[in-house]
Amino acid sequence: MSDPASPTERTTTTPGPVRRRIEQASLPALQLLARLPVWLPFLVLLLLLLGGGFLGGPVGWVLVVVAVAFILWLLYLSWPRLTAVERVMRVAVLVLFAVVTVVQLLPRG
Repeated sequence: MSDPASPTERTTTTPGPVRRRIEQASLPALQLLARLPVWLPFLVLLLLLLGGGFLGGPVGWVLVVVAVAFILWLLYLSWPRLTAVERVMRVAVLVLFAVVTVVQLLPRG
């Protein structure tokens, strides 16, 4: 039996009405994602980030924002089921995307 204060312990709580509505609205998209090959969403996400990084300007910014929005959506849906270590790793990826987004906003000289 593990210590309840362990950082790898999963916590489960009853979802509130807003979370339940978001989860219900997300169900068709999640079912579609589940039917795709595992590598395809990752590849699309990678292409969005790389395309945004290399293109720059408004187009690059939009590509990176789409990637960040997708990651935020998945992070929100998975948050209650994640361990502390998994949460830290996902937030680190989100911070990386946010940094790329900010770099896209800076003027190029």
